[in-house]
Amino acid sequence: VYPAARAAASVAPGRLSDTLGLHGPCVSYDTACSAALAASHAGLRALQLAECNVGLVVGVTLVLAPGVGTSFAIAGMTSARGRSHTFDARADGYARGEAIGGVVLSCGDGVLRLLGSAVRQDGRSASLTAPNGQAQQGLLVAALQDASTAVDALTLNEAHGTGTALGDPIEAGSLLAAVLLAREGPLTVGSIKANIGHAEPAAGMTGLLKLALGLRVGEAAPNAQLRALNTKVWALLQPPMAQARGASESSPPARLVLP
Repeated sequence: VYPAARAAASVAPGRLSDTLGLHGPCVSYDTACSAALAASHAGLRALQLAECNVGLVVGVTLVLAPGVGTSFAIAGMTSARGRSHTFDARADGYARGEAIGGVVLSCGDGVLRLLGSAVRQDGRSASLTAPNGQAQQGLLVAALQDASTAVDALTLNEAHGTGTALGDPIEAGSLLAAVLLAREGPLTVGSIKANIGHAEPAAGMTGLLKLALGLRVGEAAPNAQLRALNTKVWALLQPPMAQARGASESSPPARLVLP
């Protein structure tokens, strides 16, 4: 039975529920890079609808064969430098990463509170991988509304930040339109992909865990690859809207702060 079921994505979460004796909704999500966050969104909704009182959300990405990575490299999606240079002038694609991470969601008092969530689709865009800025803006607004949170209450934004010449400026523009222009005070922006690469389906979980850790210690981690700000991002935000220390590959990592 195991060889026959190994290709079915539905089997893995079912085995977890079987092992742990879980009876709530049991679903496997494949929404590419957003899979782990789409699953956490569903977990939050299941709690809010009283479908369960505890939820386990897990994101997993393992690179076990070179075929997919080779295809991505041929398509020009991955970085020739082997790094995700998030918001950096050297952005030339992303580096693939592996990750296994999870969170437990509950209705009781926890370490941190997940106030709200939102899921949106790009709709029409320029290509399969090109993001839609207006859809991103709508997602940010919807998430803030669902969390009943004002933009001025934000202190840290964990960006998608793949480190691509196209995606980073679009994301910065979406953040500018939906958040920065409607608030006062600085906002620190980062992405874990600059530190560990793009974990693809598990990427959202790695970002969520990094964000949770930063909130617990009260400090934002530096962007490991940020030396000189991407010129397209800089032109979009306009000085002094963006500040990034360092201007060479030998400089220490910087934090991107958007006043």
